[in-house]
Amino acid sequence: MTPFPSLAAPLKLGQVTLANRIVSAPMERNYCTPDGVLTDAYIGYLEERAAGGAALVFSEAAYVRADGKGRVRQMGLTEDRHIPGMAALAETIHRHGSRAGVELNHGGRTVQSKVSGTPPVAPSAVPCLPAGGDMPTVLGSQDVHDLVDAYGAAARRCREAGVDVLSIHAAHGYLVHQFLSPLTNLRTDEFADPTRFLDLVVQAVRQAAPDLCVGIRISAFEGVPDGLDAARTLQLIGSARLDLLDFIDVSAGNYEAAEWMVQPGEQPPGVLAPSAEPYRSFGLPVGVAGRIAVPRTAEAVIAGGQADFVSMARALHADPRWPNRVLAGEPFRPCIACNLCIDRLHSGAPVPCTVNPEAGTPSTRRAAASHAPPPGRSLVIVGAGPAGLEMARRVAGRGVRVHILEQEDRAGGELALAARLHCFPRYQAILDWYTDEMDRLGVVLHTGTRADHDVVTALRPSALVIATGGRVHAADVEGTDLPHVIEVREWLRRGDAPPERCTVWGFDRAAMAVADHLAVHGCEVQIVGAGTTLAPEAGPRARNPSAARLRGNPKVSIHLGYRVRAIRNDHLVVDGPDGRTTIPTRGPVIASHGVKPAAPGIGPVERLGIPVHLTGGAAGYGSSMHDALQHAVSTAADLLQTPR
Repeated sequence: MTPFPSLAAPLKLGQVTLANRIVSAPMERNYCTPDGVLTDAYIGYLEERAAGGAALVFSEAAYVRADGKGRVRQMGLTEDRHIPGMAALAETIHRHGSRAGVELNHGGRTVQSKVSGTPPVAPSAVPCLPAGGDMPTVLGSQDVHDLVDAYGAAARRCREAGVDVLSIHAAHGYLVHQFLSPLTNLRTDEFADPTRFLDLVVQAVRQAAPDLCVGIRISAFEGVPDGLDAARTLQLIGSARLDLLDFIDVSAGNYEAAEWMVQPGEQPPGVLAPSAEPYRSFGLPVGVAGRIAVPRTAEAVIAGGQADFVSMARALHADPRWPNRVLAGEPFRPCIACNLCIDRLHSGAPVPCTVNPEAGTPSTRRAAASHAPPPGRSLVIVGAGPAGLEMARRVAGRGVRVHILEQEDRAGGELALAARLHCFPRYQAILDWYTDEMDRLGVVLHTGTRADHDVVTALRPSALVIATGGRVHAADVEGTDLPHVIEVREWLRRGDAPPERCTVWGFDRAAMAVADHLAVHGCEVQIVGAGTTLAPEAGPRARNPSAARLRGNPKVSIHLGYRVRAIRNDHLVVDGPDGRTTIPTRGPVIASHGVKPAAPGIGPVERLGIPVHLTGGAAGYGSSMHDALQHAVSTAADLLQTPR
């Protein structure tokens, strides 16, 4: 019997019955060709979600007309040549007992002409600055009716391809949402009525696909001043043609409030469920997204009557087998809500995942990793950070006996330190999962153990892997040896209580995260760094919540463009935009300047007479957890194929 009976219950959506309440939500992935055709990689990716137990598997938001294309490799529905790929996708999803869904969309003012090849179009001349700021061409009345026809034509193509469910994207600041919002609909013609365009689109889609399940995705609120709030949105949707719809799927936000579209980890689980509940009064099944990544949250949302199904994207990106595992009461790989997937979307490359190295990677590498090693193989891994733990998981799963030597008293490396910070509340979840995986696979973890020559030799490994991360990059600045100067990782290891005042010296992501953590706990913080922006190595979705909090906190001062030349007891000597000056300091100076590769000294490795591999930060791939895990997977594949 499943431990989550409400989540496991079937659900009727129009003429479609879902096997459970878990929906693989629309999520762009950059897996299509530049002309919008589905690839084998795209179909394979969604097949994993269907095989993993999601009852309904959506494609990404697909553009219905060429001037609505928002990404270079976005899925298209503009021509009949897109039908065969969709048909192959639908057939593949059906093979696993799931239903196939497609989300119909037009980007409107969020489109960039350099991507679509045409100027963006919109209800009114209101550019979308976060998307690039192209000034949109105002749609004429006939143009609007032509777009309605485009939605209908796209629905017809989906029906011919054997798709089961269509969702009209009326959220996130895209075209339908632009007509709904007073910020972007400044018209005086018939389409000044906020729901007029939505109603026509719903009618066109229903007419083109009368036997399909049809619903809409909405933003419960925009999250920006003078935009649609929850009450007005509920009123508008209640006045729309709900009689032609089979469900309402609730999200939030727009491009100017992107933190509501894809919430950071510090938002509470199920944050949008209270916003979804009022829509159940309309008598249609209601879905909800928003920080639903653990089963107790999903079960509570359904059992508590806040929604009828949960729409999950990032959680299934992290573990496509989440539904089957959860319903069977088995452990799953957790999403840590780091938003790497969303930040990498703009690159045009296949969207990766920090904790799931398989996402966005070629199937050839996966095949290589499946090779079984010769019997009797054993391995010693030095370092129990993310790279070492992933390496151990990979090879132990293929029958290799693994010992991990970790000099600290706990596993996790720098990730365990980061997990203590306010802006990374989900990091501990992945460490707990790795710990459980080590137990499940029989990996022996030796904490508090230095990897000297004698210790390694006594374990008689067939190969040795160095996964020790990097060495702190020490700045060549006078005064770094003063007692009030401490490196950020050492400060985190000590676990000191936040001081009343401090200076964070550095501008990388670690510096920003520590400064944010201290400020949240009431510390008066000043940040001093040579760069021009905080955390330049992080994407906007990962950077913006902390950066915005810091800039809005009156107890925080930020000095960027200042290079520290010397540290004194009560001030810094710096070179800034106006030349040399000083910045007073009170309390500790916490330094954050990154790490560089560094293998440990374990004696002459050539005397061991075994292969030695470096992985993760020790091999120069430690700039992020994603990079470290990717390199660990490659190293594991190489090792499994190496003769004993």
